[in-house]
Amino acid sequence: MAFVASITSSVTKFALTGLMLAALATGAEARGWFDAGKSTAEETTIALADLPAQGQQTYEAILSGGPFRYDKDGSVFGNRERLLPEARRGHYREYTVATPGSRDRGARRIVCGGERRTAPEACWYTADHYASFRRITP
Repeated sequence: MAFVASITSSVTKFALTGLMLAALATGAEARGWFDAGKSTAEETTIALADLPAQGQQTYEAILSGGPFRYDKDGSVFGNRERLLPEARRGHYREYTVATPGSRDRGARRIVCGGERRTAPEACWYTADHYASFRRITP
């Protein structure tokens, strides 16, 4: 009976080790995908003319200093997703791109980075609430 208990214990340890290794591998794959997203935001672009009309209006409002429709427009964007290039806190600001028919701010945003709000170094468009970004090219 002790022999069976010993085998059962060994099998359990083996199975748990396998599960832990699988979890670590999955985490590594997720980190790899997450890190790959960083370069994607820097390399994927969208022409200003290809933005939805509301996005073009928001972009023009950013360059002219407003006015903005939502109180949160111009607030600090924390880049918690780490999909945009790394920068100090306060470097990025977010602005709402109105979504026709939406009862709230919707998912579309423009995020700009730089010291001067009306002359940003770069701006990115997201249509999916920060899941992906495309750098806006004039």
